[in-house]
Amino acid sequence: MDVSVIMVNYNTLELTKNTINSVIEKTSELNYEIILVDNASVDGSVEFFEREYKDKIIFIKNNENLGFGRANNKGIEIAKGKYVFLLNSDILLINNAIKILFDFMEKNEDCGVCGGNLFDVNLKPTHSFLKKLPCLSSEINFQLNFFSKIFRKIINKRGDFNYSKNEKEVGYVTGADMMIRKKILLETGLFDKDFFMYSEESELTYRIKQKGYKVISIPQAKIVHLEGKSSIFKEKKHHMFLESKYKYFYKTSNLKTCKYVYYISQIGYFLRFLITCNKDYFKIIKINKEEYREFLLNYYVSRRN
Repeated sequence: MDVSVIMVNYNTLELTKNTINSVIEKTSELNYEIILVDNASVDGSVEFFEREYKDKIIFIKNNENLGFGRANNKGIEIAKGKYVFLLNSDILLINNAIKILFDFMEKNEDCGVCGGNLFDVNLKPTHSFLKKLPCLSSEINFQLNFFSKIFRKIINKRGDFNYSKNEKEVGYVTGADMMIRKKILLETGLFDKDFFMYSEESELTYRIKQKGYKVISIPQAKIVHLEGKSSIFKEKKHHMFLESKYKYFYKTSNLKTCKYVYYISQIGYFLRFLITCNKDYFKIIKINKEEYREFLLNYYVSRRN
């Protein structure tokens, strides 16, 4: 088996169906399997995929919502492919992207992870990678993203999309389309179970890089990411995002870095409020404070003990 395509579904029946159909339609010259992990959906997904796709996919049913990383782990554990290709449920392939990524991995043994160029629903470039793994400087850049968006509109280019025709080494590729050499996961372990959603792919990539492997952006592989279509309520999303951020920085750095990240974040969100007068940023400041306190009181203390 060349590639195991792994997807996680949580109440996104139509999106997931379209993603699976896209993989089947666009993928050729490759021996692959599709593994769909359902996180206890209640929208009829279980009945639908068991009935309509029983001969096309391997279907795993969870009794609870395990989140992104733990659900993918279930698929990885039974995957037969030389590579695992993690694919969001809101993805549409533009070309034979999986074969393109597979071919690159076959020719480059030092590459541990690769991903393609992502486009939004209007086929405009969207977030595909970061030039380096999240760190203090990237946190500053994240908070100044409001200004960089204005700058990007002027030059009409993003910093997280590969506009060239050449592969290039990056910090990480988004978990929306992440091809990983499976043997590496036997060295590093799978996704960290401490993460429910967000930052889990960055933390796994950190461990893979620690083993000396490269992470590569492959612009020839082209994929549509309907980003946000499967996301949950905004406030809850921010809670999960910030919770995972502090866990990531603690695991890959130290407590002092988490403290710096907290203050940089609070200053950044306050500056955004001053510029936009958007009261949502005050809500995010409150959520950030809550999540940092929760991290210190529960997660950090429990790990020390």
